[in-house]
Amino acid sequence: MAKSEIRFSTQLIDGDGTFNVEGIEKFMKDVKLAECGLSYAVVSIMGPQSSGKSTLLNNLFGTDFREMDAFKGRSQTTKGIWLAKCAGIEPCTLVMDLEGTDGRERGEDDTAFEKQSSLFALAVSDIVLINMWCHDIGREQAANKPLLKTVFQVMMRLFSPRKTTLMFVIRDKTRTPLENLEPVLREDIQKIWDSVPKPQAHKETPLSEFFNVEVVALSSFEEKEEQFKEQVHELRQRFVHSINPGGLAGDRRGVVPASGFSFSAQQIWKVIKENKDLDLPAHKVMVATVRCEEIANEKYALFAANEDWRQLEEAVQSGPVAGFGKKLNSLLDTCLSEYDVEATYFDEGVRTAKQKHLQEKLLQLVQPAFHSALGHIRIGTFDKFKEAFDKALNKGEGFSEAANNCTGIFMAQFDEACADVVIEVADWDTSKVREKLRRDIDAHVASVRAAKLSELTTTYEEKLKEALSGPIEALFDGANNETWPSIRKLYKRETESAVSGFSAALTRFDADEETQKNMIVSLENYARGLIETKARDEACRVLIRMKEKFTTLFSHDAESMPRIWTGSEDIRSITKTARYACLKLLSVMTVIRLDDKDDTLNIENILAKALLDSPNEKEKKITTVDPLASSTWEKVPASKTLITPVQCKSLWRQFKIETEYTVSQAIAAQEANKRGNNWLPPPWAIVALLILGFNEFMTLLRNPLYLILIFIGYLLIKALWVQLDVAGDFRHGALAGLLSLSTKFLPTIMNLMRKLAEEGVPETNNPQPTPSTSNQTTGSSVSSTASSKVTFLERGTEYTASSKEE
Repeated sequence: MAKSEIRFSTQLIDGDGTFNVEGIEKFMKDVKLAECGLSYAVVSIMGPQSSGKSTLLNNLFGTDFREMDAFKGRSQTTKGIWLAKCAGIEPCTLVMDLEGTDGRERGEDDTAFEKQSSLFALAVSDIVLINMWCHDIGREQAANKPLLKTVFQVMMRLFSPRKTTLMFVIRDKTRTPLENLEPVLREDIQKIWDSVPKPQAHKETPLSEFFNVEVVALSSFEEKEEQFKEQVHELRQRFVHSINPGGLAGDRRGVVPASGFSFSAQQIWKVIKENKDLDLPAHKVMVATVRCEEIANEKYALFAANEDWRQLEEAVQSGPVAGFGKKLNSLLDTCLSEYDVEATYFDEGVRTAKQKHLQEKLLQLVQPAFHSALGHIRIGTFDKFKEAFDKALNKGEGFSEAANNCTGIFMAQFDEACADVVIEVADWDTSKVREKLRRDIDAHVASVRAAKLSELTTTYEEKLKEALSGPIEALFDGANNETWPSIRKLYKRETESAVSGFSAALTRFDADEETQKNMIVSLENYARGLIETKARDEACRVLIRMKEKFTTLFSHDAESMPRIWTGSEDIRSITKTARYACLKLLSVMTVIRLDDKDDTLNIENILAKALLDSPNEKEKKITTVDPLASSTWEKVPASKTLITPVQCKSLWRQFKIETEYTVSQAIAAQEANKRGNNWLPPPWAIVALLILGFNEFMTLLRNPLYLILIFIGYLLIKALWVQLDVAGDFRHGALAGLLSLSTKFLPTIMNLMRKLAEEGVPETNNPQPTPSTSNQTTGSSVSSTASSKVTFLERGTEYTASSKEE
């Protein structure tokens, strides 16, 4: 709405019922209504006095009708009928503000003007706003429905049918959704229409022939002004182009041209004024409706502000309140009794209806506190149940027995506590809260049962783990053809034992048969999974196991003694035997064999043919397909496969590479041992020595002294050889032997010389022999001394030679 736009208004009919002809004529000229032709619309509003009609129009259409001053009291503001032009709405829209009905200024009996003005509005307007309070919906003596009933009847009798839009404006909307209020209003309007006596011409005429019914809702202007204005702004948009097809008045009929509006309005008012026999509902009912509503609102406000109620409400929010029901019933009875005293002289039907509405509002107010009280009872009962249930289980009482006993006891306690919070005037059912408590108890019992069953399951799983893990590892460590049969036997024995005890323990928890069956199957699967996990772990270490086994078998004899490679061992045969044992270990670890049918698998033979080379194997590999060139074993599912054929081939290749060094070291040690034990030169060397050394040999025969010297040298060298332990030092290699001899050679020479010196000391004390005798003695002494020294060096014991005694 433009701020500079001029507002035009006039009093169309004054409070005495006089039609303002001059005023309407001037108004039409000011707004240039005659130029509009048929492009104009008329909107009017009707409703109880002081219900905010003028306020609504001023906010909705930008008019300046006089509004009631709330600070001066509730009194009549609009007298007669006022007419104004809506600001900023196309097409030209005229709005009529009617004097409110049920005003005390006219009195109880002078209601003719109210009836006439309402009928005039319906006859002249394209759109009639019916202002009503939200709390009046659904009441017979509210919302001007009795007045509408009479207006419908008289309108059909006086005027030809025209299409009028009735827009019910619901003021001070509550939480109730509009989609729930609208059907009630429409049903009431239809009932009024059906109950109106109709002339013969309109006996079968439907309501939609005369009226379009619209319903809108607005928030409170005083309490939610901003929201009220936003909603009014949205409603205003519906009046723009209201006469266009689809608009609020798009299907109106019998429209008077704008130039004849003044004359038409005068004639309609004249006919209405002259008709004295209009039978409208008694004004007394309307007054009773308003007054009883005021009393009810007053008592509701007093109850809500009551200090006892507020303390009770606050207390029940924080915890249980003893005697809650008794206290609340007393407060409600007092409030309703006070209402009955003040409303006793008003119409009984209206009084009863308002009392019921007051009771509903009061119950709606106290219902949260009631539910809080029930909630505290439920929570307290549930906590006591849990405590008692735990104590019963700790005392050793059976699970099912403890659950049933505690449930029965505490459900009975809950029922007793609920009786203390019951509201007498309310028919509220506590069964839902009771069901919630029962569900909580059942859920707690189920959770405890689940925890106990989980603990039981864990216990038996630990027992199975302890019974299976160690033996299985030992069986895999000494893998052979009996490994998997032994594992199956162990698995069957331990699983049957565990399942037997587990089944007996399950009966104490009142679990259904299907649950027990599933848990037993789960325990069996755990045992199987444990074995499979161990098998997979061992399969990951199979190469290490194979190398350890090979080393053990290769480096130790049948009595587990370390082998000394002296040269007589058959290294090839030992290697083949050790490798075959490792191949058998590999075949055991390739597939999980927990089923008896798995014994038919011939994986060991497949691996032996593919991995252990035979003399003709190389020729066969050229023409045959490699059986290990696959990622799966025949007739073995992937879930049971630990090592695939391809992986076996790769593992074996790596195994051979990593064990070849051990074999080569054994061969080298054997060769070294052979060389250490064979000190004779080759035969050809001996023949060469005999031929080439013939002259030297003849020289020795001709000169026996050389033989004696050579013999003495031999004895000395023999003594050094034994003392130095040359053969023992060279057993560990040439370099090690040379290093050892270099460190021992000089000390051994010195020791030998010392011993010879000691042998010669006693000879100086003997008398000088004769020359001939001396020569013989000297030769014999040298020979005996040398012989004695050799014996000394060989035995490693110090003693005196026999020649000394001679």
